[in-house]
Amino acid sequence: MMQEVEEVKSALSVHGHNIRVTDVLNDEGMLTFLIVSQKLSGTGEYHVDRTYDDFEWLQQLLFSQEEVPGIQGVIFPPIPAKPQVNASAKVMKQLGFLGLGEWQPYRKALETFLQQVASHNILNKNKALEIFLTSTDPPGRQRARKNIFNWLSQAVEEMRKEGHKDVDEFFQTQRDLNLVLTGHSKNAAERFLDVVLTEQKIALACGHFSAALHLCVEAGDDPDKQVFSRICVKLSEVFESAKKNMMSVAENNVSTLGLGLDLESRYLEAEKEMLFRRTCKLVELETAKRNAEKAKSVKKAAMEEVKKAAETEFDQICGVAKKEIARFEALRVEILQQSLIQWCEKQLLTAKESADQFNQHLQALREMA
Repeated sequence: MMQEVEEVKSALSVHGHNIRVTDVLNDEGMLTFLIVSQKLSGTGEYHVDRTYDDFEWLQQLLFSQEEVPGIQGVIFPPIPAKPQVNASAKVMKQLGFLGLGEWQPYRKALETFLQQVASHNILNKNKALEIFLTSTDPPGRQRARKNIFNWLSQAVEEMRKEGHKDVDEFFQTQRDLNLVLTGHSKNAAERFLDVVLTEQKIALACGHFSAALHLCVEAGDDPDKQVFSRICVKLSEVFESAKKNMMSVAENNVSTLGLGLDLESRYLEAEKEMLFRRTCKLVELETAKRNAEKAKSVKKAAMEEVKKAAETEFDQICGVAKKEIARFEALRVEILQQSLIQWCEKQLLTAKESADQFNQHLQALREMA
């Protein structure tokens, strides 16, 4: 078993931007992800294999850094929902784009998660990340302690705080904006997923029609039947090309803009969770202030200390949160920009290849005529 993780600061010994999830292994329904990290020393690479439970273990330890000032102001890079082999339609709908393409989109999403954590100037100092990326042993299954992750589970009890009026116009604006963007982003991802699923259905139909045309081929010396059979074979080739083209278009959509929209949607949810945590702390601070004002002389000093501690913690959270929001806004632009560029480049290449292929089919049909 891997050694127990101590709550100490530790710099990474790998290049964060070069972390790769290179493959996904499916062993009787258990998915294992192979992770490769380049050593900072330049002398080689770390190769480890991790399950989804290991990723959850890492996220749990990142959430648990209660000793880090302002940690609740961090927008934690989001990991996707747990993958399930042969899952129900409902579960696959929750995964969206990440449930397509034989788990390759999911592999890419986990890779992005690790790169974002490794590039974060607070989270990359946690020793759990170093151990996760470099140790050949599986992570330890430590008993969860109360941390940010547990606080999020109490959201139902604290829903009344979500609409609490903010004292800072900046954060109130961010909360209002996040509410709008989260809805639009989720809707855009769902609609684009519908496009991809429709393209896959069209590709499947083209494949079925291509196969059906071969059933029309007849043997014999009848010239008319021979001509008809040759036309059916050629049309079958045309629809097979149409199938391959549509599948390429769908794959391009998933691997570029689809993953970009999915990541933006999950990141907006992560920002929403951070803003909610801050709002909860704001309510706690206001409660501490009221208690200090109403406290009798015998408890006055103690209540003042509680208020002072709450003010310090809240100020630290706000300081971290403002930096996180600025970083996130830049990241959102970069994610969408890269996704759109890659999407256009891949679709233009696919269109050119398909046009050349269909032109060859057209020439062959003209010669047959």
